[in-house]
Amino acid sequence: GDHLKVCSQGYTCCSQEMEEKYSQQSKHDFRNAVVELSNHLQTTFSSRYKKFDEFFKELLENAEKSLNDMFVRTYGRLYMQNSELFKDLFVELKRYYVGGNVNLEEMLNDFWARLLERMFRLVNPQYHFTDEYLECVSKYTEQLKPFGDVPRKLKLQVTRAFVAARTFAQGLAVARDVVSKVSAVNPTPQGTRALLKMMYCPHCRGLLSVKPCYNYCFNVMRGCLANQGDLDAEWNIFMDSMLLVAERLEGPFNIEAVMDPIDVKISDAIMNMQENSMQVSQKVFQGCGQPKTLAQGRAARSLSDGGFNSRFKLYNPEEQPTTAAGTSLDRLVTDVKEKLKQSKKFWSSLPGNICNDEKMSVGTVNENECWNGSAKSRYDFAVTGNGLASQVNNPEVEVDITKPDMVIRRQIMALRVMTNKLKNAYSGNDVDFIDISEESSGEESGSGCELQQCSPEFEFNATEVTGSSNKSNKNVNTSAATRSSLSQAALLLSILFLAMQRQWR
Repeated sequence: GDHLKVCSQGYTCCSQEMEEKYSQQSKHDFRNAVVELSNHLQTTFSSRYKKFDEFFKELLENAEKSLNDMFVRTYGRLYMQNSELFKDLFVELKRYYVGGNVNLEEMLNDFWARLLERMFRLVNPQYHFTDEYLECVSKYTEQLKPFGDVPRKLKLQVTRAFVAARTFAQGLAVARDVVSKVSAVNPTPQGTRALLKMMYCPHCRGLLSVKPCYNYCFNVMRGCLANQGDLDAEWNIFMDSMLLVAERLEGPFNIEAVMDPIDVKISDAIMNMQENSMQVSQKVFQGCGQPKTLAQGRAARSLSDGGFNSRFKLYNPEEQPTTAAGTSLDRLVTDVKEKLKQSKKFWSSLPGNICNDEKMSVGTVNENECWNGSAKSRYDFAVTGNGLASQVNNPEVEVDITKPDMVIRRQIMALRVMTNKLKNAYSGNDVDFIDISEESSGEESGSGCELQQCSPEFEFNATEVTGSSNKSNKNVNTSAATRSSLSQAALLLSILFLAMQRQWR
């Protein structure tokens, strides 16, 4: 066996060509094992994102249809003449959900101001109002509260519910993309040597049925997945934040509970305006001046054509549209919460899950009758810890702990950015939308993108990255005290370069 580069150079069944083929096969087996275990997780987040996305969009469609049908029946031509006002409201709500640059509070304020202008004309058809006069009317909205307390309550409910819904859906998409990106593993040359030695070198000794010792497999996998291990802490915090927002979606920020009766709430506001129209008009006339009266003939036509004397009918529960996406928000959230809990500690459990895989079958091996890297015997080395810094003492895989995988570092930062947004959404604060880019960056975990499976990478604001990268460096320095100052500087420069790249776009 003098010709062998990795396997034992004693008597052997392997040629140099066989050893090379085994090397490629061990790399292939390892990558497939990671992908197979990750695919289930990725599919889980992908399918849940799709379900939530369909549900939220259909919920908006149903709410708009319900409002339109009921207002047509109640107000007829009067509503049809002013329907674009309500159509615009739903256009803006949909635009916000899909990532448009919409300030919900300003948009809702504008809706009520426009509704007040329309209704003020309708309840005072005998007068002519200029645009300047109507602008003056809208200034009295806060003071007069013509729609009662409905606008204030609805604004609070809509803003919180939409922020939570949009952020939660984005969180599912980010989880899906992180798994896709991180699971595309390309082992280093040192990792490939360790995999070959563990998986196929026994074959060269004629030990075809002997499986690797469990702790031996654990050390090899933790060495090959050192960078993935560093993802675990941030991943778990991210999962906890998703669970917190999920609880909000079940409770006070339930978008279904806000959108289903939105037509009734708007009708209540219109009724308030009708009932208080005389007092509201008198106070406006005092503040904005007495408007000009229309000519007698025109005033009569205006009263007959557009007089606002209809009253909104009470909402009939039987008229409620079919539940969005054939399910309810409660059922969706209950399902996804269970999946989120199961996904915690995925990355730290990955080495053990690979070793316990049926193809490896190492979990059932007698500790004295297993392959320890050189013979069929007991494995005496202790199991090394998770993460890059812990591999300094790994007896099986030579890992350069001063060179973290930049693809995975970017995913850690992306998780931090998303976690921060989830915390804001949990508190009811609006958050910036994360743009999910459709372009592949052509990078993959490891030394190159050989699998051609690089997934789209999401973008995030440079200001956020800079802020979170400081925390990232602090954590990395704490966990890896042995890294040299030169490598730390290189890492910082790389992060700054990524942040600047985003700004240049």
